[in-house]
Amino acid sequence: MNTPANLKYARSHEWARLDADGLVTVGISDHAQEALGDIVFLELPQVGRKLSAGEECAVVESVKAASDIYAPLAGEVAAVNQAAVDAPESVNQDAYAAWLFKLKPDNAADLDALLDAGAYAKLAAEA
Repeated sequence: MNTPANLKYARSHEWARLDADGLVTVGISDHAQEALGDIVFLELPQVGRKLSAGEECAVVESVKAASDIYAPLAGEVAAVNQAAVDAPESVNQDAYAAWLFKLKPDNAADLDALLDAGAYAKLAAEA
């Protein structure tokens, strides 16, 4: 399982990265995409939508199951990855390159409450 050390992780298997522009990029972890299997459809939140931390905001569907995606922190959706919507299999190819959406965080310091790579890898191994 690939767990990049430069990312933060939610217990619900989303990753988050604070970018230089102040936005937080969000996607699903390698562990999540492996568990889902072949991803065939993505439903992402609308740009401008305000999200609370932990709020259901997107859906990933695979040949095996559908899974809700949760906002790892509160903020406003600033962008969605239309390329991933158009080619959902890209999430299976590289879950960290095929981000899902970007948030303008209410408080970027909230990232500190998420798991680091080591803690997430331990959580994923226990799942």
